[in-house]
Amino acid sequence: MEKKYDLIIVGSGPAGLTAGIYAARYNLNFLIIGKLNGGAISEAHKICNYPSQNNITGFELTMKMVNHVKELNGEIIPESVEKIKKKKDGFEIQTNKKKYSAKKIILAIGRERQKLDIPGEKEFLGKGVGYCAICDAALYKDKIVAVAGGGNAAITAALLLAEYAKKVYIVYRKDKFSRADPMWVEQLEKEKKIEPLLNSNIKEIYGENLVQGVILNNKKKIELNGVFIEIGFTPNESLIESLGLKTEKGYIITDRNQRTSVKDIFAAGDATDNPMKQIITACAEGAVASKSIYEEFKLKD
Repeated sequence: MEKKYDLIIVGSGPAGLTAGIYAARYNLNFLIIGKLNGGAISEAHKICNYPSQNNITGFELTMKMVNHVKELNGEIIPESVEKIKKKKDGFEIQTNKKKYSAKKIILAIGRERQKLDIPGEKEFLGKGVGYCAICDAALYKDKIVAVAGGGNAAITAALLLAEYAKKVYIVYRKDKFSRADPMWVEQLEKEKKIEPLLNSNIKEIYGENLVQGVILNNKKKIELNGVFIEIGFTPNESLIESLGLKTEKGYIITDRNQRTSVKDIFAAGDATDNPMKQIITACAEGAVASKSIYEEFKLKD
């Protein structure tokens, strides 16, 4: 017989893991389903603004959260949610492996990486084009690489790559790094291996079997061995739209209790319309969502 949960948390990033910690403490019968523990933060080179952790890698912080959930006997299933169907008595969640049922759900689905959508990007994926510097930086020892983007993710990726590569270009479409934290910009400016190419866009990635270089919008060619794309994220619109949730620019609209426009669906983390996409706010929203669900169950008792 199929087990039915009080709550299924879709996503195992900071929002989902924190929701699980609070769900366990509220003694809810819950399950976390997520294809990548930690989500985007698991790939972060350094995290310096999470309280009590002034310098920690994304992987280390992820494992601390995962272990916290498990110490509270929480269950995390490493599967990918493909479809969620609303039923009379709750929800049916279809993953890439099986079906699960829950009375309520929390969507902590985060965001997906944006693509440049230029010639060569898809063709050279895994052959010099990447989206995770922390995964692949060591492969570029004594080589030349470029990072596309100008936010915190791009700058921290460039700083990490500079520990291995002999030369790092950071290509950004604006005239200054206004989206990044000043602390990261200062470190970037001190690193002699990094050369910013401002007011520039990568228009094409070229090569044969592997990446050999890029062409910029001014038609300038730069020979290099790898390109890391760090231009931001977008919500997982297919899952959001299939549930008929109200959104703002693709992000899920929630109230102060993390309720969405659809009964019994809550949302937390980077997929919501909260303008501050940070680990600490994702955790806070996950905690609030579980508390709200607990209170709803309590009212029915």
